[in-house]
Amino acid sequence: MTEETVDRPPRPFPDAPGVRHRYVDLPEVRLHVAEFGQGEPVLLLHGFPQHWWAWRRLAPLLADRYRLICPDLRGFGWSEAPAHGYDTATRVRDVLALLDALDLPSVKLIGHEWGAWLGFHACCLAPERFSAFLALNIVHPWPLHHRLAPQAWRFWYTTPLESPLLGRWLLRRRQGFTRYLMRRGVVDQSVWADGALEEFVAASAEPGAARAGEALHRAFALRDTAGLALGRYRRLRLTTPTRLLTGERDFVLPPGVLGGGERNATRLRVAGVPDAGHYLHEERPELVAAEALRLFAEAADGQG
Repeated sequence: MTEETVDRPPRPFPDAPGVRHRYVDLPEVRLHVAEFGQGEPVLLLHGFPQHWWAWRRLAPLLADRYRLICPDLRGFGWSEAPAHGYDTATRVRDVLALLDALDLPSVKLIGHEWGAWLGFHACCLAPERFSAFLALNIVHPWPLHHRLAPQAWRFWYTTPLESPLLGRWLLRRRQGFTRYLMRRGVVDQSVWADGALEEFVAASAEPGAARAGEALHRAFALRDTAGLALGRYRRLRLTTPTRLLTGERDFVLPPGVLGGGERNATRLRVAGVPDAGHYLHEERPELVAAEALRLFAEAADGQG
């Protein structure tokens, strides 16, 4: 495993005060990593269709006391986009390999959407590596089927994205589809006034990222959805102190579908955020930072 400083990225990085960039070569993939601040390490895992810049609003609120490690996950941003490896198990291996490469025995964790789904599985597989976990806008692995099933229609947009060739074509050639999803995902459209929407739309339209977006959704549909439906995750146990937040106006996962999990995750707490949607870190960075600080402190005191 090797690390090197990045001098000239293949496309310009968006601006973010205090950011440091590097590439990290892992056994299976090369990841780009952005970092902010100094102190105890916090790993931040982005969702779709974002990359490390998703954390630009949150980073200034935490970087004065933590080292924030923000990788571009396999296939996204400036990371390598191999043809395969977008299933949850492989992506968990990427995360654990990154911690090994950075010589980090344990970190605090924040994840959004697919990054948070990845976080749940990573915490269950390697609980010693994660001291606290703040999950945003995602279902946990143990939902109550009678609550989740009636809301399945909310995932209509994943059907074209997961379809072979169609998904990547949509992301590359019909960028209005991505714009629609991101606009639909926030209550306050001024969130995207800083050019973030166009940055993430353009990034997800890159050939490798478009293929990765399709593969990610297809892997979830074929493997994870079946796992949820068949109860395959009932053997998983979450011991990491965890807080799960979602927007009460999240068009994908409203708070009502997030019940259950008590048997498998005794240290999991779930809450909805009023007047917020699917991108809590974009719409409510101050609230997310406050929840993270509270959770991290409680976990350190053994109260989480």
